[in-house]
Amino acid sequence: MKMKKYLILGFLSLAVVACSDSNEQGGVALDANTIEIDAVGGVEKIKINATDRWIASTDNPWITVSPANGVGSAECEFKIDSALTAEPRSGLVRIQNLSTWEYQEIRVNQQGFPYTIELEDVSQDIESYKMADERYFDVEIRANVDFNVEIPSDIDWLKYDDYKLNLNRGLRPRHVTVRFHWDINTKSVERLAEVKFTPKQNVEMSRSDVLSVAQQGAEPIIPDTRSGDSTALLAIARNLNVMSAWDASQPMTMWNNVVLWDESMEGCTPEKVGRVKYAEFMLFNTNEPLPFEVRYLTAADELYFFGNANTFLKNLELGEDICELEQLRRLTIGSYGLVSLPENLKRLKNLEYLNICANNFQTVPDVLTKKNFPALRSLVMNANQRSVVYDLSNTTKVNVGGFIDEPQFPVDLLKWDLDTLVLSVNYLQGELPTFEDDDSVPVYTQEDIELADSLPQFLVDNRIKKVMPSTKRFAINFNRLSGTLPDWLLYHPSLDWWIPYSLVFSQEGRAQDGKQAGFDNEPTSLNYYYDVYTKKERIDYTVNE
Repeated sequence: MKMKKYLILGFLSLAVVACSDSNEQGGVALDANTIEIDAVGGVEKIKINATDRWIASTDNPWITVSPANGVGSAECEFKIDSALTAEPRSGLVRIQNLSTWEYQEIRVNQQGFPYTIELEDVSQDIESYKMADERYFDVEIRANVDFNVEIPSDIDWLKYDDYKLNLNRGLRPRHVTVRFHWDINTKSVERLAEVKFTPKQNVEMSRSDVLSVAQQGAEPIIPDTRSGDSTALLAIARNLNVMSAWDASQPMTMWNNVVLWDESMEGCTPEKVGRVKYAEFMLFNTNEPLPFEVRYLTAADELYFFGNANTFLKNLELGEDICELEQLRRLTIGSYGLVSLPENLKRLKNLEYLNICANNFQTVPDVLTKKNFPALRSLVMNANQRSVVYDLSNTTKVNVGGFIDEPQFPVDLLKWDLDTLVLSVNYLQGELPTFEDDDSVPVYTQEDIELADSLPQFLVDNRIKKVMPSTKRFAINFNRLSGTLPDWLLYHPSLDWWIPYSLVFSQEGRAQDGKQAGFDNEPTSLNYYYDVYTKKERIDYTVNE
């Protein structure tokens, strides 16, 4: 009986050993042999049952086991790094008994990242207007493939800055910010744009978001109305960032520097009464062309813009909207930062006075011709110097304004025969033309003498060229002109009224070729002049004045 009991206990022991061998192969037992994880990685836990010392090892650097060794049972954390590619990957972790060197393996399967371009926000609503340095928005993009930003070709009001998506450590999605810039919406209707982001390489995309941009319409301005004029004036002042703007709560009749048409004014018509005749904008700060709202001032006779901040640093265009005001007679755009004028400015056929002083022109704008402006009588283009340079031959500056790129004195301006031509304080170089060999410039005739008894016979006898005969104000002082004063200027009928020693003869500095500015035949006085013009009252102009 006792022997039978021992036999039963022996069989039970063998059964326990057999059972232990089936669950603890190699002296180690695991509650899972496979880990499935997505591309972003993470942490998975597996319980290890062992009676001896053990160690975990792997040849895959993207898998980390903690703890990596131990004695007896433990719960291990398997840390899986983020995937680096679009393809799946697989790795093995070996759990080994250090006494028997027997082991079990755990296979880790990780999905790859699909190619995606994801936007944090797929829609963007923007206003019709903001100040220039505020007209942008940023788009946060998560992508694992470099991409192109595609704005429809017919959308010219939306642009973007360069960006860089750094994928040098694999294809896990990275975040990049793309900055978009937008222009003012000049129309009262909303405008839309869809921006696509397309991969630069030929890959199959899992997701590629599209950005929808919606911009509000501009505040409606009723054309050809008094209310439209007031709205336009306020908008122009706002867009220019005028230092002292008008109070919208007051009627236009109380606004400073604004003149409204009145029935008693010359040129007034019934439809003009109460509308803006003259408006002045001074001391502002803009980096853009004239605001588009200027086109609504369709009754204006004169507009005046002067005093942009840091003008000498700017390279601005005038814009096309001012070209709509074909009724304008007088226009001043001074100290704005202009470097060119639009060709369409020639639409202002009624323009009589144009002042574009203190800008940054390198050359005389091509549009300024007698043909383009048949009614123009006064042209003022003085003080176009960005900075004062006395010796042009000794400077490396090339962007200094002052018509410095003019190869010679702008002859066509002298042939225009304006009432007023002011070109003072620029960088005009070379010599004044004599017109001796220019048959397009006539000489004074006997008929001219008979029509104006103040003209001397000297002009006819010496075949003096009839240059700018109508010009009552001519100023070219403080340029870099040199050479000989031509006879047409020395004996011009209006020379004494031009205040020549101050506004004509005076030059300064050196030209780009190193030549000292100044005329080599500058008269010491005007005695010679009054000896010819005997009917004129002498004015005491001297070199020292």
